[in-house]
Amino acid sequence: MKVTSSDIVISAVKPEQYPKAPMPEFALAGRSNVGKSSFINKMINRKNLARTSSKPGKTQTLNFFIINNMLHFVDVPGYGYAKAPKTERDSWGKMIETYLSTREQLKAVIMIVDLRHAPSKDDVAMYEYFKHHDLPCVIVATKSDKIPKGKWQKHLKVVRETLQMDKSDELLLFSSETGQGKDQAWGVIKKFM
Repeated sequence: MKVTSSDIVISAVKPEQYPKAPMPEFALAGRSNVGKSSFINKMINRKNLARTSSKPGKTQTLNFFIINNMLHFVDVPGYGYAKAPKTERDSWGKMIETYLSTREQLKAVIMIVDLRHAPSKDDVAMYEYFKHHDLPCVIVATKSDKIPKGKWQKHLKVVRETLQMDKSDELLLFSSETGQGKDQAWGVIKKFM
């Protein structure tokens, strides 16, 4: 998909703040600092519309981005960030769960994992949550540029097995550095639209 326009619409914490537009939405989920914002920026050809940070826990709201006036990416707070106070982490969890369980416009969750490492316990728990709630899920294994091409399949197998992925779910290689996987990701998103 050729992206001609993209912008942040709102940073929301409760349903009454969500955009009213009835367009398809795709939630971006993943551990803190796994590269959700970098994924968004690469997908929309912008340097830093979605703010990136080397410090985990930067995203603390549901950030709605409109793309080509036809869909929203929704960047959700990363999970597994232990340095935030427990009460804060709990409120993020409730905010994310409310969004995921009530939003009619949500077409799929794009779960970002780091190809260099086996998915964490938190990744497994999130994937199981998506499956339990019948949320379509696309797994994007990012940072593929950090691994030699000859080892990609081995690392993808680890992701597949650790998550015990459904055969129906897509698993894509991605690099926000090189843009690898960008066209495939747009292809999968279009199918859900």
